[in-house]
Amino acid sequence: MYKRFIKRPMDFILSLIAIIVLSPVLLAVTILVRTKLGSPVIFKQKRPGLNEKIFTMYKFRTMTDERDENGELLPDSVRLTKFGRFLRSTSLDELPELFNILLGDMAIVGPRPQLVRDMVFMTTQQRERHSVLPGLTGWAQVNGRNGVTWEKKLTLDLEYVNNITFLRDCRIILMTVAKVFIRDGISAEGMDTAEDYGDYLLRIGQIDKGTYINGLEKSRKIAN
Repeated sequence: MYKRFIKRPMDFILSLIAIIVLSPVLLAVTILVRTKLGSPVIFKQKRPGLNEKIFTMYKFRTMTDERDENGELLPDSVRLTKFGRFLRSTSLDELPELFNILLGDMAIVGPRPQLVRDMVFMTTQQRERHSVLPGLTGWAQVNGRNGVTWEKKLTLDLEYVNNITFLRDCRIILMTVAKVFIRDGISAEGMDTAEDYGDYLLRIGQIDKGTYINGLEKSRKIAN
């Protein structure tokens, strides 16, 4: 009953209220991002949503567009500024996703929308995480966020998909607030940002270079 008839209307109402209440914060962050990082203020990226339908997710920009002599973007560790790290550690960069919830692309609670280039490396079972709307926060995020292994993260996502209840969603929201305050699990250990799933599988030897390259090519086609 909750999953089919209550969850989506509740998400719409709560996200609308949140946008109104947090409008001063949204405006302040917009001005700061424009001043410190330039434009565009909003970072847009294609992500797989419900039933793997691709949608555009919105976040506040946290990195510069610095490039090398060949025009290639510099590593994330170079482009991620101190201000950008602050936005990520406080999750302020994710506030524009409230508009994704309002539009019906996302839910307040659900498996986090991973990159398209992550999805192509998932098993058929792992891709069942896309049978529900992706969330602003989720079961994996309150149980380690980016500080847990990919295998554990995807297992937690499936645990949530198979047991969606009102009380569990309330619990996840409360745990999320606590996690944001202590700034826990923001990035993978030893890394400035989360490691892509394909990069992880290649690093631990689960896939070879050919499979990795083919996966990246497949993800580009899907995103386009």
